[in-house]
Amino acid sequence: MEAGKKNSFFCCVASLICLWTTAYGELTAAGVNYEVEALMGIKNSLHDPHNILNWDEHAVDPCSWAMVTCSPDNFVTSLGAPSQRLSGTLSPSIGNLTNLQSLLLQDNNISGHIPSELGRLPKLKTIDLSSNNFSGQIPSVLSNLNSLQYLRLNNNSLDGAIPASLVNMTQLTFLDLSYNDLSTPVPPVHAKTFNIVGNPLICGTGQGCAGTTPVPQSVALNNSLNSQPSGNNKSHKIALAFGSSLGCICLLVLGFGFILWLRQRLNQQIFFDVNEQHNEELNLGNLRSFQFKELQVATNNFSSKNLIGKGGFGNVYKGYLQDGTVVAVKRLKDGNAIGGEIQFQTEVEMISLAVHRNLLRLYGFCMTTTERLLVYPYMSNGSVATRLKAKPALDWGTRKRIALGAARGLLYLHEQCDPKIIHRDVKAANILLDDYCEAVVGDFGLAKLLDHRDSHVTTAVRGTVGHIAPEYLSTGQSSEKTDVFGFGILLLELISGLRALEFGKSTNQKGALLDWVKKIHQEKKLELLVDKDLKNNYDRIELEEIVQVALLCTQYLPSHRPKMSEVVRMLEGDGLAEKWEASQRAEETRSRANEFSSSERYSDLTDDSSLLVQAMELSGPR
Repeated sequence: MEAGKKNSFFCCVASLICLWTTAYGELTAAGVNYEVEALMGIKNSLHDPHNILNWDEHAVDPCSWAMVTCSPDNFVTSLGAPSQRLSGTLSPSIGNLTNLQSLLLQDNNISGHIPSELGRLPKLKTIDLSSNNFSGQIPSVLSNLNSLQYLRLNNNSLDGAIPASLVNMTQLTFLDLSYNDLSTPVPPVHAKTFNIVGNPLICGTGQGCAGTTPVPQSVALNNSLNSQPSGNNKSHKIALAFGSSLGCICLLVLGFGFILWLRQRLNQQIFFDVNEQHNEELNLGNLRSFQFKELQVATNNFSSKNLIGKGGFGNVYKGYLQDGTVVAVKRLKDGNAIGGEIQFQTEVEMISLAVHRNLLRLYGFCMTTTERLLVYPYMSNGSVATRLKAKPALDWGTRKRIALGAARGLLYLHEQCDPKIIHRDVKAANILLDDYCEAVVGDFGLAKLLDHRDSHVTTAVRGTVGHIAPEYLSTGQSSEKTDVFGFGILLLELISGLRALEFGKSTNQKGALLDWVKKIHQEKKLELLVDKDLKNNYDRIELEEIVQVALLCTQYLPSHRPKMSEVVRMLEGDGLAEKWEASQRAEETRSRANEFSSSERYSDLTDDSSLLVQAMELSGPR
């Protein structure tokens, strides 16, 4: 009997250990989560001036840590800390994050060699170590990464030859090795986009590296080393080469013409059609292409019961794929008018290359003759706009974290993404929240996607009244400072819990929102701005600092507004006092010169309640 009890006890303990391991990942021999141990090794090898990696080495679960993203079964799938002024080295312990899919450490000051242990991560799809100080050679073991599709090592100090083994990476779609000290030979890499400009030993003296996907330089170098033929032999070879070249050109012209004719004759779609019967999948970079019928089934034929959002770009539906994945399907308005197939493919691919922890990842797309659909991961906490109205109220710490996350996402779009992306409708409805209420910027790039058929100077104003910068509403000209203005309004929405156009009704103010905020800031009555659901659970000093950042962002002239990199630093507590003091001195100078204040000039854009209808037409929750 006693032996039976002992056996039962040990069985229970074993079951508990099994459950613990499933919930929190595998444990090391010392009883520590091996991913916690790996992440702490990475942290300890880096210098972190802002303490963004404020991780607890005694934690059993790293999934709640900043800069870390986990899968539903609690394994680390993403490590992203771009633009955080990190220095030091990248620890080889990163090779123990065996479920890692995305590594984003761009725009820091990390030095040393790229650890070869990265080659042990079979699920890795994205690596961005650009704009650091990495040196040494590119590890040839990166060719072991059969899932890797996106690799950026540009703007470092890497040297030596590009590993010949990269030829075997047929799945690689984007490779940027520009602005290093790499040397020849250059292997014929299969990546659709391949950049090596700015490498003097490769692109110097007559070597053709001006564009993407360059001709392997080893061919040119080998030809230059061959002995020069003379006499008739030389003339014969020149004539032969000329004839061959002419023949190739003729064949290319004929082939290209035949393809155009065939495409026009068949009027065939590049990807798939509503009536398509086969189940073949097409991968575009990191994207998956879906059949229209597949998304019809997933959304119950786009049932109104599955509708989770409406807006200027179209309706959004919750969907369930066959493998159980929950997605959000955006059905774009006027699908048959959104340009041709190649244009749509190009724009969607560019959106998919913007990969950051605080940006909504594009999962896939669908295109037919009349439909254009985009598929995203489902965000369980909805948008900031809806969450601010829900109960329980978001606490002060969460609101600050949302503001900083959204700022970092916009910073990536403006200053670290190539090409730069301007959002053009930054507002609470377009900032989504994941399972941990981390901010995820959505709908970036879509304004350009829908406006591509217009002239290069955009005249179609897309946005929401109350959030639109004055220069954009009056002239249609947008820049990254347009987004900065919208972000300033977003900060005021986070503080107050109200939409920009709701302020007048709730505060009984007849003047413009920014006029009123300036007034209560001067009178030190900022508690009037705070969401009543917060009661007194907020930091007064932090409140004043965030309001100051909001007022800096919403200055009338775009040139007076800070860049998003400056906004991020100010929200992190660096440089706000100096920036605010400088802006106050400049405002006093302008007042003495009898210039109109920014709030006076902007007030006529926000006072008229008749604009509420127009606001819904221009945009709305997407």
